[in-house]
Amino acid sequence: MTNMTALPTFWKHLLTVLGGSLAAQALPIVAAPLITRLCTPAELGAFSVWLGIVAIAAVAATLRMEFAMVVDPGRIRQRLCFGVVAWSSSWLAVVLTVALLAARWLDLVAMSWPGILTLGLAAWLTAGMQTTLAYAASHNGFAAAAKARIVAAGGVAGVQLALLALLAGLPWLTSHLAGTGGDALLAGQLAGMAVGLVAARRLLNLPLRRFGSGITARQAGDVNAAGANNAAAVASSAALRWLAYLRRLRRQNLAALLPTTAQRRYLRRHRAFWRFTLPSSLLNAAVGQLPLLIIGARHGVMAAGLFALTQRVLAAPISLLAASVLEVFKRESVRQYQEHGDCRPAYRHALRVLLALGAAPALVLWLASPALFGLVFGPAWRGAGELAQIMAPLFFLNFVAGPLSYVFSVAGRQKIELLWQVALFATTVAAFMAPLSLAHNVLAYSIGYSLLYLVYLHLSYRYARERPSGRRLHVAG
Repeated sequence: MTNMTALPTFWKHLLTVLGGSLAAQALPIVAAPLITRLCTPAELGAFSVWLGIVAIAAVAATLRMEFAMVVDPGRIRQRLCFGVVAWSSSWLAVVLTVALLAARWLDLVAMSWPGILTLGLAAWLTAGMQTTLAYAASHNGFAAAAKARIVAAGGVAGVQLALLALLAGLPWLTSHLAGTGGDALLAGQLAGMAVGLVAARRLLNLPLRRFGSGITARQAGDVNAAGANNAAAVASSAALRWLAYLRRLRRQNLAALLPTTAQRRYLRRHRAFWRFTLPSSLLNAAVGQLPLLIIGARHGVMAAGLFALTQRVLAAPISLLAASVLEVFKRESVRQYQEHGDCRPAYRHALRVLLALGAAPALVLWLASPALFGLVFGPAWRGAGELAQIMAPLFFLNFVAGPLSYVFSVAGRQKIELLWQVALFATTVAAFMAPLSLAHNVLAYSIGYSLLYLVYLHLSYRYARERPSGRRLHVAG
């Protein structure tokens, strides 16, 4: 009975999200061969390091509370979730920017000034987008989320190519300023994220309360609608909200910089996410960037650039296609767990879809990626294809296991996931710090990571089968 009722809903939502994600994925794939001919491996490597730090910072910025957005879908509580993420992401952006500025002045970091000045802003935008998409998933707003992804991907690709083409026509500028290609990629990423976030919030009726102004969600929607037709109204509304916050800051002093009483209660209610899921996610994000950082230190910037392209190409289906399955799986797994005490039907549907979508691309990469990379991206990037060939099985397992990991949150098994992430971190460090050639470092990493993913899949299916005894749903520890 459950199988018959779950399948149509799952596939209907999945096809909606997947259609938008495929369109969004096509844009960076089409742009990649042009980008690699307009920038050097070193410039791509510098941009990838910046983007990797943004990804880690964005995880910290959300406190992983966007997961609570799905499992606790009440409108008032979701408004609190938006407030909590706005508070945490804003403070992290400020603190991170100040810390990076100080480190740059002391010559402790080699990142460019544009990268330092925009890293906190990029993390803030990413955190806002993640939370907004989680809200869309909690209310079946998959079509709106898909449109927002397409807008964001198109904005990133379009601005990056436009800026790189402009720099290519200004050789006198690039000869005097090093790393301009990397800064162009950075600016395009920021523009795309900003446009995507604005589109997502226009398409969704978010339950936002503006800086304690007391307006209702319907009134907020009216303000947004008016602002769409009148730029002055938008500026005036934003100014009034900031004035209201400044009045609160003057009235409450430092207390206004802390979460409100209601937000603190919300954080306590969903403490499992920031106590266990957050450190687990931070470890996972750090593990994703450690190879690039260690390769750059041990094998040089050229090797780092090649590895960055490998990650960029192989991560595209993971970040978009697998994320589409995850959005639907979140909703279905929570519903089935609440109704039946397990989410086996949703898990099996998601597993079949992931296996079907990932098998053929992984096989093609494993057999022919060196020739494909050389043909598509240029002869200078053939080495990236050789690394992709080694890592094809790993990225296939990552594609399959990533969305299914949400079972750990639904079943309240964040502690187990955290232990797995610690083991993964240790495996990554050991593989890349070993005194081997670049190819052998990558091979050791791929084998160790793949074995851990097999364990991960086994555990996720085990927890999908039944709710752990003596635990309340969504609350661990």
